[in-house]
Amino acid sequence: MSDTSSSTSGSDCTETRTALTEAEVEALVKGICFKTGPPRTVGVEVEWIVHELRGPRLPVTPERLAAAYEALRTVPLSSALTVEPGGQLELSSLPAASLMECVTTVSADLDAVRAVLREAGLVLAGLGTDPWHPPRRFLHEPRYDAMEACLDRTGPAGRAMMCTSASVQVCLDAGHEEPGPLGHGRRWWLAHTLGPVLVAAFANSPMLAGTPTGWRSTRQLLWTEIGAGRAGAPALEGEPRAAWARHVLDAPVMCVRRDRGPWEVPDDLTFREWIRTGTPTRADLDYHVSTLFPPVRPRGHLELRMIDAQPGEDGWIVPLAVTTALFDDPEAAESAYRAVKPLAERSRSLPAPHNPLWSEAARTGLADPELQETAVACFTTALEALPRIGATTEVTDAVAEYLERYVRKGRSPADDQLDRLCGTDGRTHGKDIRT
Repeated sequence: MSDTSSSTSGSDCTETRTALTEAEVEALVKGICFKTGPPRTVGVEVEWIVHELRGPRLPVTPERLAAAYEALRTVPLSSALTVEPGGQLELSSLPAASLMECVTTVSADLDAVRAVLREAGLVLAGLGTDPWHPPRRFLHEPRYDAMEACLDRTGPAGRAMMCTSASVQVCLDAGHEEPGPLGHGRRWWLAHTLGPVLVAAFANSPMLAGTPTGWRSTRQLLWTEIGAGRAGAPALEGEPRAAWARHVLDAPVMCVRRDRGPWEVPDDLTFREWIRTGTPTRADLDYHVSTLFPPVRPRGHLELRMIDAQPGEDGWIVPLAVTTALFDDPEAAESAYRAVKPLAERSRSLPAPHNPLWSEAARTGLADPELQETAVACFTTALEALPRIGATTEVTDAVAEYLERYVRKGRSPADDQLDRLCGTDGRTHGKDIRT
């Protein structure tokens, strides 16, 4: 599910107002957030910035986007196609029985989408943030008006996230109920501790509005600046279901939906307080959960949301393959756990992404020696595991090439962007903008 496409239309607000209790919310959230069992399926959500085929710096008018997206409605796809507030496109796969099934299905859908866009003179660009254009909202609906008003309270990061960012989100089963390498508790912990490694290795957003920001993953910086209540994770101590249920209750309500007129945007009202002072319903709870954007979101499965969109038509396959191998192959999962365990000390026990480890990953990427060493170990482990989970030679070769081109050299696609902007040494006017 995308950052902003998971929403309830205004027509759904006319439900019977059956109030929830705190105990009912805790039970509901615990029951739906971690659906345990043997890991069997994988999915991916790929977001794209849409640019002019003639040149990415040229602005695309809303009218041209609307016409192209209308043409896409007639294209039969296996994946769900949605539009983000700034006009970004997202394809969300169905749960696939294997990595290769997911890759094959989404690749075919992307080919069909690209063909339609090409006829309209448009192209998909794999970028974590739009390097050239300022935020401009394409969709104007009550939920996005409310989201913008809410996020504006924390500064400009919200609008930039809504309108100029794109990601690769990997969706994995929650895991076994029992402990072990594929147990849901281990996978929950691994997702949050491996997360900074994925941020650093796949950083691809060093610019906003034509200016280098000083961060390899500006997209991750934007999420951090939105605030812990909206985009933070719960503490990792304790049982995951209970921790997530408390987080949902104590998170601020983004908006209160209405049948007509603007949606109310309350200030500092948590869902727990809303229960005590009002009558939120099950539909209100479902919508509230969809407005929380932690780096790992439990939705029955685990949605890993920390990876920048990747360059090239098939660049998204590498993070999907690496992450799936490290989570779903038991031997690789154990090796990854051991590789990232020393990193946990750098979090200072603060929830992701608002801790030093995540910040350093977003700021310097694999220039951080410990993150690079861990990334090399994890990519090597993934390469060994990919044949065991049925990956083709093409996929394993792509991961191997990424390991050699970027990870072993302490680089990411963000460095390529900076090199193109500033010269091969990454410097401009004597100042190293990479650090």
